[in-house]
Amino acid sequence: MTAWIKKEHVALGIKVNNWEEAIQASGNLLLETGAVTEDYIEQMIASVKENGPYIVIGPGIAMAHARPSEAVREDAISLAVLEEAVPFGSEQNDPVDLVFSFSATGSDSHLKMIERLSHVLIDEDKVEQLRQAKTVTAVHQLI
Repeated sequence: MTAWIKKEHVALGIKVNNWEEAIQASGNLLLETGAVTEDYIEQMIASVKENGPYIVIGPGIAMAHARPSEAVREDAISLAVLEEAVPFGSEQNDPVDLVFSFSATGSDSHLKMIERLSHVLIDEDKVEQLRQAKTVTAVHQLI
């Protein structure tokens, strides 16, 4: 899992005003390391506009992504821990403060990344530790 989530892909205390800024912030972590292009971030936001808040997979947790495309350069996962949670429009799981973004070069890696990340996020204690972590290193060790 840490092969996909580099320390540069994690940021804490991110300030945003809405869900679009939250996805942009998480996507920027992938953009800055060259894992995706700006187009991919736009595709992730467009996917939520088109399909609704299906990416909000648990209480306070969003998993932003788009289909594998030419805008993806490598398999990677990012995490933006928001300073204050924002609504994504999910009746059951709003507001969101943990925004993962992942980029996959193909369908197989896409499914593997979802599966591996789900194993982490199903552990409520670990999720709470992610929220309380004070350093990127601490987050990286939890994942």
